Parts: sequence; C-alpha cells; structure tokens
Amino acid sequence: MFTTTKDFLIHWGHESNSTQKLLDTLTDESLQTEVTPEDRTLGRIAWHIVTTLGEMMSRTGLQFEATDHNLPVPETASEIAEAYRTSNEAMIAAIKEQWTDESLAEVKEMYGEQWSVGTVLGILTAHQTHHRGQMTVLMRQAGLRVIGVYGPAREEWAAFGAPAPTV
Repeated sequence: MFTTTKDFLIHWGHESNSTQKLLDTLTDESLQTEVTPEDRTLGRIAWHIVTTLGEMMSRTGLQFEATDHNLPVPETASEIAEAYRTSNEAMIAAIKEQWTDESLAEVKEMYGEQWSVGTVLGILTAHQTHHRGQMTVLMRQAGLRVIGVYGPAREEWAAFGAPAPTV
C-alpha cells in the first residue's frame, strides 16, 4: 500500500519503464504465441496490461484519457506498445494533477470490496508484474530477447563481464 503519491510515482517509474521495454520488444509475429489454445496469447496478455490502467484506475475516480478495455487486441505490436505509453503518461499526469497524499487514504469500491486508493496502486503494480512475468515466458517461446527487470536476464550477464548462472 502506498501512502504518498511521490513514493508511488518513483516505484511506478521503474515498473512502467520495465513494462514499456518488454512491450517495445514484441513483434507482430510474437503476439499469437500461446501456452495452449485455451490460454491467453502473448498479445492478449500485453493488451490486458495496457487496458487495465484505465479500467482499474477509473474505479478510483481518477480521470484521464486511457485505452478502452473493451477494444479488441490490436494486430501490431507497435500499437500495443504505443497504447501503453500514452495511457501510462496520461495516468501519471492525472495522478500529479488530481491527487494529494490524502487521496491515497480514500476508500473506493473495487470489484465488490472496499480498497484504499493506496491499496489500489499496490495491486495495480502487482497485477502488472504478474502479467509481465507471464509475458517473459511467452517471449522466450517466441524467440524474443527478454530484458532483465529485477536483475539481469540470461543474455545480459555478459555486459557485467560474468557468465550467466548455470541452470
């Protein structure tokens, strides 16, 4: 749970930058990668991350121009990446303009429960992290390079002058 907008925005800066880097790595061909036909494709998971910004944050009363969660998954990876970029920038601007630290203590109805806005921000972050993890597995299956988020990815160890950890 966040208690100051500054703390959230600092934390979110790292998280959203990591998400943007992953989205920028996707290719049009990779969007159809799936574990099974019954599961979400890589493109659908990426689009879910994008549209959750507006869907979840609108429940707090935050007003900003976000990607509609009812829109279908775009056919191109660049559309998904750009939609995240613009929705995220608008959300950050709206938080700076519309909320104070006291706003984070306000309680809102969220999916049949009562959550403080600070809790919503924590859950938004965890939700994005959860789906970003799913994306990285599918990205590997699609043959894409995965970036490190909380530490170096296998391909990045060489930049540190060290071999990747053995499996």
